[in-house]
Amino acid sequence: MSRAPAAVLLAAAAAAGCGGSADHPSRSDRWLPLSSATLERTEVSAARIGRHVYVVGGFEKRSGATTRAVERYDLRGDSWKRVRSLPLGVNHGTAVAYRGKLYVHGGYRARRDLSSATARFYCYDPRRNRWRRLPDSPTPRAAHAAAVIGHRLYVAGGSNAHGSLRSLDVYNFQRRRWRRGPSFSGPARNHTTGAASRGRFFVIAGRDAFNVRAVDRYDPRRRRWKRMRPIPTARGGIASARLPDGRIVVLGGERLGGTTIRPVEVYSPGRNRWRSLPGMLTPRHGLGGVSFGRRVYAIEGGPQPGFHFSDAIEYLTVP
Repeated sequence: MSRAPAAVLLAAAAAAGCGGSADHPSRSDRWLPLSSATLERTEVSAARIGRHVYVVGGFEKRSGATTRAVERYDLRGDSWKRVRSLPLGVNHGTAVAYRGKLYVHGGYRARRDLSSATARFYCYDPRRNRWRRLPDSPTPRAAHAAAVIGHRLYVAGGSNAHGSLRSLDVYNFQRRRWRRGPSFSGPARNHTTGAASRGRFFVIAGRDAFNVRAVDRYDPRRRRWKRMRPIPTARGGIASARLPDGRIVVLGGERLGGTTIRPVEVYSPGRNRWRSLPGMLTPRHGLGGVSFGRRVYAIEGGPQPGFHFSDAIEYLTVP
């Protein structure tokens, strides 16, 4: 895969938080590549803390097994670095950021398949380069949705030994306690994605026996779920990222027995509307997704359905 010249990439990354500059204007008509990761992986999780993106776990190509590896990508410098590994190797976990720290929840513990969902919950302190185990969640789950609102983490959906889930667990960062919340009414599903916008938690798409278009929204103040406008493209094995204006970009995924999904879609919670964005340069499933300013980044994942791997990171400036 070709890569853009380093000077252009550095200038582009520097402009990520403000939408570009006169010398290096942002492009909103296509995805562009950045420097390759240190590993080729799939079924990863990712979160951004400041100028750095942390990519956690998944399956790694060289061994074909679940990995504990954590990579850090510098959005300003377009460079990668390995940091302290996760205490427990997981694939299909979730990662979120809260007050400058990285939190990783759930995932499958099995070395080479999708089994042994865990309730483990870990915190990584970038300044000390250390991990700490936190209380396990009430429900083991993997391939689920997760997002932070205020001082709480919301996790929903996914799957475990009992099958696909509708349940919700909520962690209070200040009290360091979990509690159960109400289940959503939409289809039970895994390989979904979650995002928070306007004080609400969205569980978007995913799959059980087949991909679904369902979108469920949770209002923490009312403790109620509501069905929202479905996403145009049914998809599972996906990622999402929230933009500063509250819009949610959903990218990637695979059609079971088919192909990876190129179309990218953005949701406006205030209008309850979806619209299309430029399709991915390298369609992937099991990828990580983050945003920085108006830019959305697609990280690693499988370029073909099933057990395939990539070290690609690409970005789109959303108009």
